[in-house]
Amino acid sequence: MSETITQTQQFFHGYAGDFNALYSTRNGLLSNLVNRTLRRSMRLRYLRTLEGCRPVAGRTVLDIGCGPGHYGIALARAGARQVVGIDFASGMIDLARRHARAAGVDACCNYLTGDFNQYTPEEPPDYVVVMGVMDYVAEPRPLVERVVSMARRKAFFSLPIAGGVLAWQRRLRYRSRCPLYLYTRPDVEALFARIDGATARVEPIARDFFVTVTKE
Repeated sequence: MSETITQTQQFFHGYAGDFNALYSTRNGLLSNLVNRTLRRSMRLRYLRTLEGCRPVAGRTVLDIGCGPGHYGIALARAGARQVVGIDFASGMIDLARRHARAAGVDACCNYLTGDFNQYTPEEPPDYVVVMGVMDYVAEPRPLVERVVSMARRKAFFSLPIAGGVLAWQRRLRYRSRCPLYLYTRPDVEALFARIDGATARVEPIARDFFVTVTKE
């Protein structure tokens, strides 16, 4: 495992509790004023992913970099037959398993600590979710190609926008945490331009690009 990956892994293991709090459902998803303002992208990409997976009943989902499991659990509650979540931060996986049990969907949710590049699914998932992951990937193309080749129907990605005050502030905050990679629209379009057997739609949402890749 490279030094960069180890640094990112350690950061997110320690950050698991604080990250989970961003998705607090006490008053609704990302409901307080600060999160509605500063974490708007997180809310939008969550809602767009759930919408993009419709219909999900009877289908399978792979959530890469699943964090505390909110995407997969919501899709399981909507009828997904099987959800697999993978994250290299064990603290995140511990939270995801607890959340799945509390939601009553642990029978169809399997949360694993590990590296997606070392993971082979038992069957190709219908939908693959890659939210908040590309921010920390130094070489994105191999990951994109593997995800798209694996997905049976659609894959969803978020990529952080390089410009603006929020990007500048985020660069400062992450300087001592772990490497951070931001994207311009030409970067994103080039990354998804040459995908055999699939089409990509790029949509700016607040401080992210939301990309939906549909298999033909």
